[in-house]
Parts: sequence; structure tokens; C-alpha cells
Amino acid sequence: MTADSEPLAGFAVGVTAARRHEELATLLERRGARVVLAPAIRLVPLADDAELLEATRACLDRPLDHAVVTTGIGFRAWLETADGWGLRDALIGALGAADIVARGPKARGAIRSAGLQERWSPESEGCAEVIAHLLEKDLAGARVAVQLYGERQPELTDALRAAGAEVIEIPVYRWARAEDVTPLRRLVGQAVAGTVDAITFTSAPAVTATLAVAAEDDLEEALLEALRTHVVAACVGPVTALPLTERGVPAVQPERARLGALVRALASDLPRRRARLLSVRGSSLELRGHAVVLDGQLRPIAPAPMAILRALARRPGHVVSRAELCGVLPSRLVVGGSPWSRDARPQADEHAVEMAVARLRRGLGRPGIVETVVKRGYRLACDPRLVDRLAAGAGG
Repeated sequence: MTADSEPLAGFAVGVTAARRHEELATLLERRGARVVLAPAIRLVPLADDAELLEATRACLDRPLDHAVVTTGIGFRAWLETADGWGLRDALIGALGAADIVARGPKARGAIRSAGLQERWSPESEGCAEVIAHLLEKDLAGARVAVQLYGERQPELTDALRAAGAEVIEIPVYRWARAEDVTPLRRLVGQAVAGTVDAITFTSAPAVTATLAVAAEDDLEEALLEALRTHVVAACVGPVTALPLTERGVPAVQPERARLGALVRALASDLPRRRARLLSVRGSSLELRGHAVVLDGQLRPIAPAPMAILRALARRPGHVVSRAELCGVLPSRLVVGGSPWSRDARPQADEHAVEMAVARLRRGLGRPGIVETVVKRGYRLACDPRLVDRLAAGAGG
């Protein structure tokens, strides 16, 4: 398979999703990605339905003026639970008499499948737009039901209460940290070390849980810096991306909050951000995450040889000394699933560089691309004058 038909070939992508992670992984793998599964959270139904029953009865006691439906899965679960209590028809009637706000397309679908119709839905699927829409109305004394999605939403409920509304919070389910965070801890270490190229997030709680696990290993700032620089954060929508954008992390987001759209956005963005294209001895050489594309053919490269190649590619055509290359080899030790700091790792020797260069040449499968400059180091076989002219033209 050529690189053109698999735009994510040569890239490693972390998947933090709990629900539908298999579907997301399959979509990524079809585009050539190597997937690293690391669920960050799990969906936990309420062990005690007493709070939900009380909230449902509150919706039936007196007419509702507004109802905010935030997720399709949560709304369906609410109706199914109410059906078990014999209250589904009454709840449908109460909601049908209210102005229903659907936060996104999945919520709209669930509302319509129940025979109801939303009055309004934001284009952005964002909470801020929902708040703005509701605050345009006279909420003094209004009764507003808000279906929660995994956690309290004080930014929404507090704003409504401040406007004079009586808010009924509907706690359908909650998010909890994954029972085994070892895969997530390993993914954080890989992101910091630069051996994973992108991480996908399908919910804001997954982002929060990932940052919390990183903080436990004193790696939160290192992870955020990686996500700002060499690791792409791909989020299914603006609500999911918010914990990252608030910390200055840019996030790839699809136009529609769908897994397929998320993968298409990442397949378009990741090669553009992370790939480097060079002309070496008349051949086209593209550097990807853990592979190269040489004249259109994908060739996997191990981490140590790839580190050497990246160092040479930063100064194509120029000699890079063995001493400099010693400092780029991924010789980190691992303790408790997390890498040591750069200062604590052992220094590679020149023999390790020579071995990595030999493996790189074998991996490329074509002689002459990496040249030895006796007593000085190594270089990519590019004309440095041409490279410098091209770089100057691009910068000007």
C-alpha cells in the first residue's frame, strides 16, 4: 500500500475514548495509523437512581418552561429509566410542552426518535451558545430541566439560576477514571518522549483525566508542551477541546462532531504538521512519525534510527557531528511507566550512534542517502546551497 492511499501511515495515534474506541481505532487504522489504545475514562451509570427519580418527579410536578438536552445517550437513558418507573409517557408529555434546546446533532436525534421536536440547537454545540440563547429569554420564575452529561455544569446551571430560573439538574450518568490507567500513563510518556504523533479525545472528561494522570507523574507541563509543539491534539468538538484551548493547546477539530469527521480532519492535518519532505540524491524523502516515505513507498524506521534521521534532516546537506547525534538518541530509562527527565537519562556513546546509522541505512534500503564524513560525522546527501536557497525563499 502506498502512502497516498493511507495518509496516516507512519504515524502513531493515541485513542483515549472509552465508548466506541474500537470504531475510532478501526477508522484510524484504515488510513494507515498505528493506534495506541489508552482509555482515560469509563461511563458509570448511577448506582442509586433516587436522585434521578426525584429530579424526574420534579419535572412532572409542575409544567416545564425549558429543557436542555446535552447528549443523545444521556437523554435515551433518562427515558429508559423513566419507563421502568412507569413515568415515560408522563415525562414525554412534560417535555413536549416545554421549549427543548438540543446541544448537538446526537441530542437532536434522540429527541426526535422519542417523538419530540427541539425548538433550537446551536451551530457550535457549545455550552456558551446555549447559555447565551437561554439568557435572551425572561427566565425569572421559569422552570428549566438540564440533562447533565457525566458531571455538574455550573457554568450553565449557575448562569440560569442567576437569571432567576428554577433549575432541575438531571443526573443520568457520570464519568469516572479508567480502572487501569497503566495504558494512559504509558501514552503520556510516549507523547512526552515524542514517540506518538497525535492523541484523540472524544470528551472533555477524557482530557481532564489524561492531564490528571500526567500530573501524578509530574509530567503535566511536559505533556502540555508536547501538545503545543510536536504532538497533535485532535478533539471531536469545541466542548471537548475546551480544557486544552484554555491552556494554550491548539486542537484539530472537525466541522461536525462525528468520529469519521474527526479522523478525516486528522488525516488532513497530521501529515501537513508532522511530515517533512526533502529531495535526497534525486529521490523524494518524506519523514513521518515512525516511518519514511521514499519515492512514494512507506518504510518503517525504528525510534533510534528515526531520531538520527530527524537530526540530520534539521540541517540537510550539512555535517552533524557524532557528539551532537549522541544527544538525540532516545535512551530514556523508564520508571513506573514514565520517562526520566532529560537531565537524568544516560548519555549515548558514539558506538550507539554508529549502530543507529547502520540500522537507518538498512531501513532506507537505498545507499548514499546518509553519507559518512570522515572524522566529522554524518550528513544527508542534499546540496546544502540548494536547501539554503529554498529555505530563504520560503522565509521571504
